[in-house]
Amino acid sequence: MTGPYDYVPPSYWLVDPGHWGGAWGFNTETSPGPAPPLLSSIEKFIPKQNLWPHDDVWNFHAGLGSFGQTKIFDDAMAAMYGAPTSLADYERKAQAMTYEGERAMFEAFARNKYNSTGLIQWMLNNAWPSVIWHLYDYYLVPGGGYFGAKKANELVHAQYSYDDRSIVVVNGLYQLQRGLRLRVRVFDLSSKERFNDTKIVDLGPDAVAKLPAIPDIADLSSPFFVRLDLSDAAGKTLSSNFYWVPTQLPELDFEKSNYYTTPATYPDMTALANMPHVKVEYADITEHLGKQEYLSVHLYNAGKALALLVHCGLKAGPATTDAPPLLWDDNYVTLLPGESRTVRTPISARDFGAGEPQVVVDGWNVSAEKVSKVAR
Repeated sequence: MTGPYDYVPPSYWLVDPGHWGGAWGFNTETSPGPAPPLLSSIEKFIPKQNLWPHDDVWNFHAGLGSFGQTKIFDDAMAAMYGAPTSLADYERKAQAMTYEGERAMFEAFARNKYNSTGLIQWMLNNAWPSVIWHLYDYYLVPGGGYFGAKKANELVHAQYSYDDRSIVVVNGLYQLQRGLRLRVRVFDLSSKERFNDTKIVDLGPDAVAKLPAIPDIADLSSPFFVRLDLSDAAGKTLSSNFYWVPTQLPELDFEKSNYYTTPATYPDMTALANMPHVKVEYADITEHLGKQEYLSVHLYNAGKALALLVHCGLKAGPATTDAPPLLWDDNYVTLLPGESRTVRTPISARDFGAGEPQVVVDGWNVSAEKVSKVAR
């Protein structure tokens, strides 16, 4: 139970020297810490007058002792992404941080197997409304951390290494994977492609393949973007993964570790705030497969820049922010210019009562528009 239990940057899990709780051995209890819920949940347990800025009412819904607040997480947010200007801005940045934090933790253990033999995420969910330590909140609504963990634990998965820029393919199945096609692309902040390479990968059962690092790229913006697409020999997509990465990693002071490791310096990611807004068109359709009803949302990036962390939700009605618990197959997806993607979730009429369900699409730099049919 070495932790950490509070926020650490994504690179922590790979650069830890093998003593403080990174991706080595078996970590019986650990996580990247705070997990602020979506606004639809926060409004249920934080009184309106206490919603913003944070105060002791928020802290009452954190942990105990040194974890009775989210200061380390909030300070990291301000240092890396810029101080939040509103509750909505805080929600957006918090989901990005929890997504990349949970994904990095699970991916690091996967890359290092079986020198790393496993970990137990602290924790799955809370017994009361909380702003810390969960993958889905008290109301069963998943946030960024849930989908980051889900992405990292794909059975056949392509991932980026923060420490050395290498690309790793992980086979979580007990079957040989032959002729996998891995495409690696790097984009700068203007969405200009700066690197493009394709490799053919063979993977043994329950195996890991570490591929050469992405080379140094002159005058690359900070942060930059890495897109990984992995398909099988027949062309079926197995994994699609997207990273926003600083050119300089944080400096970690491991000697000051105490159930977390606070960086001596944080990377500057504030340039993400200046990404151009893009229009994402979406259309939704419900269909029945057997006795189960499904909602599919078709997304299309109609802009000339990438659409970062596009999030789909479903409100119980047009006059509310209330969101029922839904198990989307993917969320917080990033769309390149002209790219389309479909996400799907099972739904049930009982989740909405007398309300009329309404799809909501948002994102880091996204203006969403509902259309009758999206471009494919």
